[in-house]
Amino acid sequence: MSNVLEVVAAGRLMPVVVVRDPAHAEPLGAALLAGGLRTAEVTFRTDAAAEAIRRLAQDERLVVGAGTVLTREQVDQAVAAGARYVVTPGFSVKVVEHCAQVGVPVFPGVATATEVQMALDAGLSTVKFFPAEQLGGVAMLKALTAPYGKVRFIPTGGISAANLADYLALPAVYAAGGSWMVAPDLLAAGAFDEIERLTADAVALALAAASAA
Repeated sequence: MSNVLEVVAAGRLMPVVVVRDPAHAEPLGAALLAGGLRTAEVTFRTDAAAEAIRRLAQDERLVVGAGTVLTREQVDQAVAAGARYVVTPGFSVKVVEHCAQVGVPVFPGVATATEVQMALDAGLSTVKFFPAEQLGGVAMLKALTAPYGKVRFIPTGGISAANLADYLALPAVYAAGGSWMVAPDLLAAGAFDEIERLTADAVALALAAASAA
C-alpha cells in the first residue's frame, strides 16, 4: 500500500485509460514514463483491460491499477493480471471487503458525506471523488474536507489541464485523475508522442501547483 501511495503522490496524477487494443499497452507505458509518470489506471470498460494491465505490469517501473471495477470477479481478474491497486466508480461494500481479503489497495468512489463515512468505517482514508466536476468540483471538495479533515481525495471526472491546478491546490487532494493526456482517440491513432507531450505538460502543471501550495 505504501509504495502505491508514494508513486501516486509523487506525480499527483492518475491517468485514466480506456484501452481497446492490448498492443497499445507497451507504447503507452513508455510514453507515460517518458512524460514523467509511473502509474496508470486501466479501466475495465473494455474486454482488453486485463491483458493491457498484464502487459503494462511487466515493466517494473510502472505501478498499474485497475479502474471501473464493479465486482469481486473483476478484482480477481485485475490482481491476477498484475494490478497493484483498484479504483471503483462508487462505493461497494462487497468490492471493498474483497480487496481487503486479497490484499490489494482500493480507492472507492464517493460522492457524498455518507459514502466518505462508509469509507472511514471500512478503514480507508483515501477515496476517489467522482464525478468531480458534476458534483460541484473544488467547492464541493472544500465542503467535504471540513468535517473529514484526515481523508485524502483523488478527484476524477471533468478534470483537465485548465482546472488541474485548482484541484491540486487543495491540501486534501492526494492526486487528480484525468484522461485528457491519454484520450481514447490518441490511443486509437497511435499518437504516443502526443501522449508523452501531454503527460509531460500535465506533470509540469502538477509540480507548479505543488510549489505554489
